[in-house]
Amino acid sequence: MGWKKPDFWGREALLAEKEAGPARLLWGLRASGRGIPRPGMPVLGADGARIGEVTSGTFSPTLRTGIGLALLETAAGVEEGTELTVDVRGRPQAVEVVKPPFVPSHVR
Repeated sequence: MGWKKPDFWGREALLAEKEAGPARLLWGLRASGRGIPRPGMPVLGADGARIGEVTSGTFSPTLRTGIGLALLETAAGVEEGTELTVDVRGRPQAVEVVKPPFVPSHVR
């Protein structure tokens, strides 16, 4: 049934939201230096404005660098390969936007 159901309470609001598209998208982040992105840390654009927030992060032993996931505003126009900054305890950490998974499944 889903969207084909003719009438349900709140349908117009949900259709408007679906039409507008998502306000934020989930992207992967790969740190360029030693810092590790952690949940709640702000993600900053090239101009230093906050464009998102890290939702999870850790050190990847396979990649030997910090990785994380972040919800980034779609209005920021972020795409794969974009260089951003994560505020790691007051210090800027350069990160690259990547599409998960971080490591191909055939690599062990």
